[in-house]
This record gives sequence, structure tokens and C-alpha cells, in this order.
Amino acid sequence: MATLRFEPMTPRQQAIAVLLMILIVVASNVMVQYPINNWLTWGAVSYPIAFLVADVLNRRFGPQAARRVAYFGFVAALVISAFVATPRIALASGSAFLVAQLCDIYVFDRLRHRTWWQAPFVGGVAGATLDTFVFFSVAFAGTSMPWQTLLLGDLAVKLCLNTFMLAPFRALMWNLANPSNQ
Repeated sequence: MATLRFEPMTPRQQAIAVLLMILIVVASNVMVQYPINNWLTWGAVSYPIAFLVADVLNRRFGPQAARRVAYFGFVAALVISAFVATPRIALASGSAFLVAQLCDIYVFDRLRHRTWWQAPFVGGVAGATLDTFVFFSVAFAGTSMPWQTLLLGDLAVKLCLNTFMLAPFRALMWNLANPSNQ
């Protein structure tokens, strides 16, 4: 397996990527506090976009750049979320976001040489599953919120959306995520 060389992110590209991550995470932290029904929150609809952003960054700029954006996004989103969500939601979200993003980035990088859809699909499934279990167990365990059913509903929606995110990933791969050496 050849070592890939990725072009470096410009400061502008990094700022845009971090801003996107912050917007996605903060919006999801607000939206997760509003259940649609007993098994689903609005956060499940918005959060999978974070994996799309990480996968595009990973494909174009490599895992190191994707991790750097995840770290910056984690810190900024944690701070902002403390003001727009409860401290418990902010802590749960930050913890879940960081471990899930790092998992997705790792799995994606390990599978990047396979068929185009395998890396984002498997990385997204691993990341979404980890994110959902960490988030709901930290955010809602011991509360009156029906978190076990919300966990299952959110996970099911995230996994479905992960599959649907393959189409925008492929489109972005052609236009934005193709490193110059691949």
C-alpha cells in the first residue's frame, strides 16, 4: 500500500470546516432536546452531516487534517453548547462527538483504498453507533426521558441517513474531495 500525500488545508478551508462542524453540533444539541415522538429527536436528522463533513475532509486532506478539525470543532462546540443547551447535554455531546469523529476518521482511513462507498459507509456506521450510545447514556441516564427508546430511534435514523449520505459524498468526492495525487 503506497503512502498517500495530501495537500495541506489552507487556513480558510480549515476555518470553513470548523465552522461547519460547530454549526452542525450546536444545532444538533439544541434539536436533540426536542423529541419528535417517543423514539426520535430532531438531533438525529441533523447530526449525520458531521460525518459527511469529516469524510470529505479525510478523503481530500487526509486523516490528520480531519482530526484537527474534529478537535477544534469539539472545543468550540462544547463551549457554545454550554450556552445553548444544558451542561449535561453539552458534556454528553462533546464526549460523543469526539470519540465518534475519531472512530469514523480512523475507520475511513483504514478503508480508503476499497470501493468508494465502503469507507464512508462503514466509518459512518461505526461513528454513529458509538456517538448514539455515548450521547444518550451520558445525557439522559437517570432522567425521566425515555432515552432507551430515543437511542434506538435516533440510531435507526442515523444509520438510514448514513446510507443516504453516500450520494452527496460521491458528488462531493468528484468536485471537492479528490486529492490531486489520487
